[in-house]
Amino acid sequence: MPNLQNAKKALRQSVQRATRNKLVQAEIHSLRVKLRKALTAKQAKEALELYHIVGKKLDKALAKKVLKKNTVARFKSRMMQKINAIKNA
Repeated sequence: MPNLQNAKKALRQSVQRATRNKLVQAEIHSLRVKLRKALTAKQAKEALELYHIVGKKLDKALAKKVLKKNTVARFKSRMMQKINAIKNA
């Protein structure tokens, strides 16, 4: 346990940030699972709508520094590749 007042506050802040980041990551994960299910069911329109929602959430997470730039780019790229594969099939 920290002894100094500023160390105590820093610990409280880091715990709050960690829980907030976990919530954001969990929400993104669940949306990505829904998108994956829509892709396996070959529902291109629903998958595209989910892609827009997930993309927006990923961009927000990037802005808040919850996720790194390359991670967000990789997720978005892979999702779009799968959507395009269904559209063109």
